[in-house]
Amino acid sequence: MPVRAFVFPGQGSQAVGMGQDLARAFAPAREVFEEVDEALRASLSRLMWEGPAEALTLTENAQPALLAVSIAVIRTLSREGGLDLGKHARFVAGHSLGEYCALAAAGTFGLADAARLLRLRGQAMQKAVPAGDGAMAALLGAELDLARAIAAEAAEDQVCSVANDNGGGQVVLSGHTEAIERAIGLAPAKGVKRAMKLPVSAPFHCALMAPAAEAMQAALSQVAMAPPAVPVMANVTAEPTADPIEIRGLLVEQVTALVRWRDSVLAMKRDGVDTVVECGAGKVLAGLARRIDSELGAVSVGTPADVEAFLKTL
Repeated sequence: MPVRAFVFPGQGSQAVGMGQDLARAFAPAREVFEEVDEALRASLSRLMWEGPAEALTLTENAQPALLAVSIAVIRTLSREGGLDLGKHARFVAGHSLGEYCALAAAGTFGLADAARLLRLRGQAMQKAVPAGDGAMAALLGAELDLARAIAAEAAEDQVCSVANDNGGGQVVLSGHTEAIERAIGLAPAKGVKRAMKLPVSAPFHCALMAPAAEAMQAALSQVAMAPPAVPVMANVTAEPTADPIEIRGLLVEQVTALVRWRDSVLAMKRDGVDTVVECGAGKVLAGLARRIDSELGAVSVGTPADVEAFLKTL
């Protein structure tokens, strides 16, 4: 029997049309999209399925939209095939906003609360930094220590720090626009294969997000949280936890902190996981898992065909 971790993608995996086939094929998925629309008092599902892409990409829309697709997959697997994370998973984990999806899947948050939290998180992140003042860049072919050295040199009197250690030689920097541009300029001489600015609307996971962290601290203090059915491998620590009080603090810290995705995947493998199951839009995390450790099995479940295939493995 495979030892599985269920993982949930972050921003960048959204695309117009995502989740529509699931809603057509499965009643549990339809119910999820309806519940999220109701929680937000907006037709997010229409935006997801019809676009425009520019509106879907806005952080306040992309975050709850990705949640909706991930939970539509989990609910469908649960209702159609008897998936029980307490029985079928060793851990859950999610990349950045995906951590909220992981916690909703594992029962820490109700779906409506998670959707409202992610809309607020997206709005708070967008407001934290004036448009154009912040940026992010991916360093390809760089490991964490090299990326940190480049960020430190590029910062000068501004913010420039490592935001995501994604694994497979992919590290993302975040900070003031000028500092990020300096880092891109420094990278080739330091041996980085490629450095490129990312098409994001704000500099996530750096000190510039402090106002958003304060907003999330206030919001999370008002939301009921239960212990997850299985431990969550936290972005900030790359360690498992099932304590709602600790989880609340880590979600606040996560807004400004490094997402330790490579370490999280390796920690899950050390604790016996041999298969990573990505639930939701896209196939980013399955690809990263294979690059982080080629011994790991990885599967993406995001379409009706994926659901049918995965149900046969339970």
